[in-house]
Amino acid sequence: MKNTRNFCIIAHIDHGKSTLADRLLQSTNTISERDQKEQVLDSMDLERERGITIKSHAIQMEYHFEGQDYVLNLIDTPGHVDFSYEVSRSIAACEGALLIVDASQGIQAQTISNMYLAMNHDLEIIPVLNKIDMESAMPDEVEDHIIELIGCKREDVLRVSAKTGFGVDAVLEAIIRRIPAPKGDPNAPLQALIFDSVFNSFRGIIAYFRIMNGTLSKGDHVKFVATEKEYHADEIGVLRLKQIPKQTMAAGDVGYIISGIKSSKEVKVGDTITHVQNASTIAIDGFENVKPMVFAGIYPVDADDYEELRSSIEKLQLNDASLVFEPESSAALGFGFRCGFLGLLHMEIVQERLDREFDMDVITTVPNVQFKAYTTSGEMIEVHNPSGLPDQTKLDFIEEPYIISQIITKSEYLGNIMTLCIEKRGVLKNQVYLTSDRVEVTFEMPLSEIVFDFYDKLKSISRGYASFDYHIEGYQRANLVKLDILLNSEAVDALSTLIHRDNAYSFGRRMCEKLRELIPRQQFDIAIQASIGSKIIARETVKALRKDVTAKCYGGDISRKRKLLEKQKKGKKRMRQVGNVEIPQTAFLAVLKLD
Repeated sequence: MKNTRNFCIIAHIDHGKSTLADRLLQSTNTISERDQKEQVLDSMDLERERGITIKSHAIQMEYHFEGQDYVLNLIDTPGHVDFSYEVSRSIAACEGALLIVDASQGIQAQTISNMYLAMNHDLEIIPVLNKIDMESAMPDEVEDHIIELIGCKREDVLRVSAKTGFGVDAVLEAIIRRIPAPKGDPNAPLQALIFDSVFNSFRGIIAYFRIMNGTLSKGDHVKFVATEKEYHADEIGVLRLKQIPKQTMAAGDVGYIISGIKSSKEVKVGDTITHVQNASTIAIDGFENVKPMVFAGIYPVDADDYEELRSSIEKLQLNDASLVFEPESSAALGFGFRCGFLGLLHMEIVQERLDREFDMDVITTVPNVQFKAYTTSGEMIEVHNPSGLPDQTKLDFIEEPYIISQIITKSEYLGNIMTLCIEKRGVLKNQVYLTSDRVEVTFEMPLSEIVFDFYDKLKSISRGYASFDYHIEGYQRANLVKLDILLNSEAVDALSTLIHRDNAYSFGRRMCEKLRELIPRQQFDIAIQASIGSKIIARETVKALRKDVTAKCYGGDISRKRKLLEKQKKGKKRMRQVGNVEIPQTAFLAVLKLD
């Protein structure tokens, strides 16, 4: 155990985490020249294209140093705020962390929040200054920031260029010298932390774990504490580029377990594995069920694909246990599913994966949160979808979820962030200066204002320097109204939203304008209206395509032209009564990106 090192890499998106992991794998000869490619650990095409890590990965390396062989377990972490729970579990499975900071961009939001997570778990933090070979690099300035943030010595900060491989040997030496060996008693009752799981179509769910105490052998009868399910360990082993089976594994080891699990609901990230006999009485701290933050409806474009969509979402759930869904139906879109996501990036990724991996064309409705509607008879109804709202005449009042949000930012962006939060109906609760130029502000805000475009705006006005964290505080009464969008006097329930009365007019106006640009012209006029109840608050018209029916009249009496125009007018009127308006998928997506 004394020659084992378990560590993770924490960094903001695009600071070179996957590139440094590639160099570490090369330096330790874990990967052959033939298998070498960019971002080895990012298995999805989506991750490569966007340059983000969505799913955490683990890999074992062997390194010969000063006459001894060391085993290094790298547990990779996702970088986006949506996946902060997965990051916290990966961190809990390690003794040390490489904190990577881009020398040209400096310390950014996610770095800070993940670093605090690592500090709370008492991890040894090795600061690494990456991309020092770039012309725009400011190594001395960024190094000062790191020292101020962590309180380390100047010589502790390693300068590397992951792209060229400069300084990678120093990183490996620091991992061995500075990160402590795992503690744990191989003879104690088994305690293993699940930090990730993947789905294999032949073997079922494969859970990745880190053994804290005890020993696990092939064929052992084990149980998962949170789900209280029991299994036999058909195969255990360590993770290289391929899985390598082992007979036994002990405290400090990182590996995988295959036990024929069919459903991802049975494997929860953060759960504890223990033996059925001689079970550990205490579970590993920090487990929680991940809570979806954003709800949206997902519908198949073709109604016949409903069952196929169900199986696609179920298969996706095998790889992504934080996705929750239940069936629902809509008058405009037919049958579909109400899905819960961790955040807007998570929602976008699920959509992309449905399209790429399962070839499913889907329509996604406007995201919203869960409201509580109270009727005049005193009954409380949980509303996930505006169409589930009781009739205006029976509705007494609505409560919406409120959050306490903490935003850490540079003081120069404070004014803009304050304005943004107040626009989103936020109330300032507290403001603390952490250092001379970094400030933490605490706001109480409605969750529904955040799911729309809050992250994007926050990131753009703070140039990515604001980190955002929140927790649900409870429900409060709100002056909300249901805003309907009507096409040809028919309500499209997929576009209806619950919105604060003060924002309803401007939002309805923008919706109508956007839809006018996106809905293709038909043979008849299409009226696009926004309404609250029976009151129309905004209207736009998509003009009809004109066919010149009088083209064949050369000269002659005006009444001949008039007769043809009247005939056309009647045809258009009839067409309008029977014609239905197709809303293209781009219109639904564009409504999400209203700015």
